[in-house]
Amino acid sequence: MAIKIEMPKLSDTMEEGVISKWNVNEGDEVSAGDIIAEVETDKATMDVEVFDPGTVLRIVPGEGDAVPLGGLIAIIGEADEDISSLLEDTFTATADSIITSKQDKATTNEETVDTPAYIVASPSEDGRIKASPLAKKIAADKGVDLNSIVGSGPDGRIVKKDVETAQSITTSTLTRPGAPEPIPESTIKSFSSLASQEVKVTQMRKVIAKRLSESKFSNPHFYETIDIDMKAAIEARMQLKDKMDIKVSFNDVVVKASAIALSRHQAINSSWMGDTIIEHGDVHIAVAVAIEEGLMTPVIRHVDKKGLIQISSETRELASLARDRKLASEQMEGSTFTISNLGMFGIEEFTAIINPPNACILAVGAIRDVPVVDNGALVPGKRMKVTLSSDHRIVDGAKAADFLNTLRSLIENPLSMLL
Repeated sequence: MAIKIEMPKLSDTMEEGVISKWNVNEGDEVSAGDIIAEVETDKATMDVEVFDPGTVLRIVPGEGDAVPLGGLIAIIGEADEDISSLLEDTFTATADSIITSKQDKATTNEETVDTPAYIVASPSEDGRIKASPLAKKIAADKGVDLNSIVGSGPDGRIVKKDVETAQSITTSTLTRPGAPEPIPESTIKSFSSLASQEVKVTQMRKVIAKRLSESKFSNPHFYETIDIDMKAAIEARMQLKDKMDIKVSFNDVVVKASAIALSRHQAINSSWMGDTIIEHGDVHIAVAVAIEEGLMTPVIRHVDKKGLIQISSETRELASLARDRKLASEQMEGSTFTISNLGMFGIEEFTAIINPPNACILAVGAIRDVPVVDNGALVPGKRMKVTLSSDHRIVDGAKAADFLNTLRSLIENPLSMLL
């Protein structure tokens, strides 16, 4: 019996996945445990494995296609097995759900021609489209009208090779002898130094947009900023490096100080649950890591019980995994507080949007060289601003201020973090 391979739930917030790479082709033999595809989720690129041996009879979505949870991505069975009934069910559901979401307009001298972003193939007798998702994608990319193509697949279905053949014929027609020569691309580019372009929204960016919009407009944010004297922290860091060959970053210091402060101010280490507020006993801090597609927030667990060296080591390891999109879902879940540091980019002060279900997020700015008054004299100083964004349903202004003052005291007196 043929087996349907469906899009699995690879993270707690995943609603759909994008096929980023197929590791198999139709006709390939697979064994239980083989990785057949890589799927981009809202948090990472993860592997899809099969649990049964067999032959890959059909690959449904192409690379770059989005598939909802539970959607069919492949069929595995015995070689030459009849899967027409499975395919008919699949393509019927797919055709019924097709929505042309956007159109590119190309203007000619006489009329405006609408080109759908997802081209619909010639309808069958019942009005449905007989074209594979991959064929539709290639047609959209190449600008090929599927209405003019006769399919060579089962029941006249248009498949990949039909689109490629049609595109080849169109290209040769446009370049036939005697036809006007196309304008060189270099000439076109010379008219504009920077062309406009559409950028496909990644799964991660979609979820970031959704979650942060919900947070910003559902959670009543308020912000408090405090300026911290970093002189003692800088000296302590230098001593660790020079005398003990221990390398820690200022962000590690902030993480450690925040963990201690959170253990003393449970209202900040809380979550809004509607009828109740959970004041977390454990301190799990998410550290925002910038990658090309947006932000990832790996979680350091039980931070209040760990020393600077362990915090530094775990942070570097998690940040590396985040940049490589190799974080496991459990490494990004369960935070009780979040820290976002833009100091390394020279940003002196900013506000951050709360990472649900956290009550607060700390935005850390750059260390600044500023003049300060010390015992009546104007001397060079090192200062750093941090801003706490708080959910006013959970945290009041005075509680946020108490937390920030504790945080400042810990950073300005690093030895107190050892007590």
